[in-house]
Amino acid sequence: MAKRLLPSLNRVLVEKLVQPKKTAGGILLPETSKQLNAAKVVAVGPGERDREGKLIPVALKEGDTVLLPEYGGTEVKLAADKE
Repeated sequence: MAKRLLPSLNRVLVEKLVQPKKTAGGILLPETSKQLNAAKVVAVGPGERDREGKLIPVALKEGDTVLLPEYGGTEVKLAADKE
């Protein structure tokens, strides 16, 4: 298993957030409820270079919460319970 994955260029590494099974009021949510593909940014690449060679930084930073497209990105499983 890799010790630390570092994204290159303008790539971002995210960890999917687990949807709660119960609301704050104690109502149990069914498994068929609409799934929100939210994730927390774990690592950010340095950015991309423009034609003059200047670095264009990524607009995200570690700890930001982002929404993922349904079929976007590359899935990597590091542990049995994390993806």
